[in-house]
Amino acid sequence: MSLTNLDPLNYCSSLTEYVRRQTITVDIGGVPMGSAHPIRVQSMTTVDTMDTQGSIDQVIRMIESGCEYVRITAPSVKEAQNLENIKKGLRARGYQVPLVADIHFTPNAAELAARIVEKVRINPGNYADKKRFEHIDYTDASYQAELDKIREKFVPLLKICKEYGTAMRIGTNHGSLSDRILSRYGDTPLGMVESALEFLRIAEDLDYHQIVLSMKSSNTQVMVQAYRLLVQRLAAEGLRAYPLHLGVTEAGEAEDGRIKSAVGIGTLLEDGIGDTVRVSLTEDPEFEAPVAKTLIDRYLDRKLTSKKIIEVSSSPINPYAYTRRRTHEVANFGGLNVPRVLADYADIAVSNHEDLKGVGHFYLPFPDKWRMNDLGTDYLYSGQNPVSFMLPNGLKEIMDYEIWCTNTEQTNAYPWIEAAEYQRAVAEQKQLHPTLNFVKTSLESLNDELITVLKFARNVVLVAHTQNTHALAELRRLFFELIQNNITQPVVIQRSYGQQDQSDLPLFAATDAGGLLIDGLGDGIMVSRQYGVASREDALTLAANQNSIAFGILQAARTRMSKTEYISCPSCGRTLFDLQETTAMIRKRTDHLKGIKIGIMGCIVNGPGEMADADYGYVGVGKDKIALYRGQTVMKKSVPAQNAVDELIALIKEDSRWFEPQAVDSQQ
Repeated sequence: MSLTNLDPLNYCSSLTEYVRRQTITVDIGGVPMGSAHPIRVQSMTTVDTMDTQGSIDQVIRMIESGCEYVRITAPSVKEAQNLENIKKGLRARGYQVPLVADIHFTPNAAELAARIVEKVRINPGNYADKKRFEHIDYTDASYQAELDKIREKFVPLLKICKEYGTAMRIGTNHGSLSDRILSRYGDTPLGMVESALEFLRIAEDLDYHQIVLSMKSSNTQVMVQAYRLLVQRLAAEGLRAYPLHLGVTEAGEAEDGRIKSAVGIGTLLEDGIGDTVRVSLTEDPEFEAPVAKTLIDRYLDRKLTSKKIIEVSSSPINPYAYTRRRTHEVANFGGLNVPRVLADYADIAVSNHEDLKGVGHFYLPFPDKWRMNDLGTDYLYSGQNPVSFMLPNGLKEIMDYEIWCTNTEQTNAYPWIEAAEYQRAVAEQKQLHPTLNFVKTSLESLNDELITVLKFARNVVLVAHTQNTHALAELRRLFFELIQNNITQPVVIQRSYGQQDQSDLPLFAATDAGGLLIDGLGDGIMVSRQYGVASREDALTLAANQNSIAFGILQAARTRMSKTEYISCPSCGRTLFDLQETTAMIRKRTDHLKGIKIGIMGCIVNGPGEMADADYGYVGVGKDKIALYRGQTVMKKSVPAQNAVDELIALIKEDSRWFEPQAVDSQQ
């Protein structure tokens, strides 16, 4: 199946207007899901399912934090049986939240759980298939024989669900695709979609439709492409429009986990896709629901608050596969360069070297040198407050055009100019920088005259901005205009935000900019604030935070790897060690290894698969026993937990990928 021949508009109703995808309704314990209902919030317990009281207490905390469904792992029959005790305990205390049993490998557990809880989740990659990481050459007949085996194992569960009114999620995970799917379709979004459709077709044959679907991955590009392709395939096959459960697996913790979740989930919500959200953080589950709710609530009045955008009749990009927009190189923007980060210092008069520490540039008085860390910003926008000293070689200054025109240093500083003013400057042959000018452009300002000027300009980087609340759609429309007019200047995505809660900033920026970057649109990013702050100290803190968010978005969208990436699961009842503590310990010792991906998985059930694209893996295989992986290959099978981090580092050293962290000078 060719993904290049698919209609790029088939996965959503509109690329310019917020329109929620229309779906059927699935009843889950009296809390219905689908387009006729609010987008639901859910999460998953981390307490051992056999700890009845601990599970009840945690579920209550999750409900109070905003969860409308709660998922509990049932890896074997004994956990499935104990779901009844947990449910009875909750109902006795007046809590009616629908419970979801999470099933892997064990049809018997699924069949038992379906008689107890309101919904079961099965993973088509391991419900009926065995995974041995083998490539198998199937004929059509032998492949069909495998599907017949799946049907034989799956039909009993479907019949029970029909009898008891139990809903089901068919949840594909990128990292746990079966050998059969991988052998035929490869490690691809198409393989993820087909994995779910094989099970869905069986359910449809039995006239069972209380189904929710998901396409989860720790790779945000793959995740977004798979969901889009799923929507397209459901329509193409004439299947029902089933509700979709959105989530990025193993997003991690803290700001990085929130940004990664927002890049994946927010991109789909922008296009009206998604009926329930689970944010997977390596934190207690009650911290996940508020993040999910923040992402969802942006769309409650989106149609009422957004400015109308001219509709798109055709799309110049392929939404099912990543291809970066073609650009010509300007300085170190565009072409084959990684996207650049611009730090907004417009409200800060930079008067001493210490002012740049927050954006990754450190001055060492002795021996009178600068050092830059992995989050060292590439450009500093000083607005109308030029920096009063020479900047380090790794940092260039941008200033407002009228200031630049009178500035004594014009070679190593670059002008920031509004589009209309730039057109006048060209027409009147006013002074501009010979190699790099930042032209602030909106969809509204991109008129025929500017397009004509840009066709001949080789020294311009565009700065795309919008005030529209439907920001991603308007900026995407701007990129489409550039592509269709063969304008190849690099583009910096600028997003400015007001006085909303600081915790919302990474989520909103990751959605608005990350959704563009995932589609190959954007050669730089600048996160700004529309209003000033109370003090200079606050302004410096905000600038540092915005810089960190910008780098985090590029990493989450997989367009610039600037730091170590941790693919860590949210702990659940299967976890065999303290996942949060272990993740923090591994991060402390390895977070200087730029570009390396480390998977930290609580158990063997999903571990090897879910860290599919990690360079190294740390997986629980028994109490206080760890397996260490290089890619998908297990290197050490049963390492005592107290030695496992040292052994992991030894493995990295064997591959000559280890280096010692730089010592931080005491004078910094």
